[in-house]
Amino acid sequence: MALKLYGTAMSTCTSRVLTCFHEKSLDFELVPVDLFAGEHKQPPFLAKNPFGQIPALEDGDLTLFESRAITSYVAEKFKGTGYDLIRHENLKEAALVKVWTEVESHQYNPAIAPIVYQFLVAPLQGKSPDQSIIDASVEKLGKVLDIYEVRLTGTRYLAGDFYSLADLHHLPYTYYLMKTPAASVVNERPHVKAWWEDISSRPAFKKVAEGMKFGGK
Repeated sequence: MALKLYGTAMSTCTSRVLTCFHEKSLDFELVPVDLFAGEHKQPPFLAKNPFGQIPALEDGDLTLFESRAITSYVAEKFKGTGYDLIRHENLKEAALVKVWTEVESHQYNPAIAPIVYQFLVAPLQGKSPDQSIIDASVEKLGKVLDIYEVRLTGTRYLAGDFYSLADLHHLPYTYYLMKTPAASVVNERPHVKAWWEDISSRPAFKKVAEGMKFGGK
């Protein structure tokens, strides 16, 4: 039975899971959820995620939500299939993958999300970007990326010289960031820029990126 993912390809959290699926070469079905019609706040979807946020995964009788929990589950269940995203045969490497997935969730995401929202989402809602929020978030993200720059001076990827969930989790928001004036926060850091160009060129993400279009861009 194919995995069912409820969401939309434009969503950063949905595309995070889709990228994981493609890295593992899995069969799956993407079931569209119409956010503009409020489907994610209706009882059928709330039965899958009571917080009313996409995506949600159905794997047989198991239902999961929270994109990072879903990718971890998928990477563990299908660890013998496709690319090994969790380094399951090396305890120390696996531990570093977990460290840097936590860094993405708690340090990187809170800084980058407001930037993407202000530049790309707010205009779709008829709002003007709030420059004060952008400036504060860019400063915060810059401090995080200073640490990444040092880290990536010694390793090709965040957890080591291997691609993993730690890198994959950064893809969707960074993809959108790079379409904004704030892309300079990445481009001015040579090791971060090289890392981004590397991970964003992977075939799995390139497939997902085809569906990540704001205003056709």
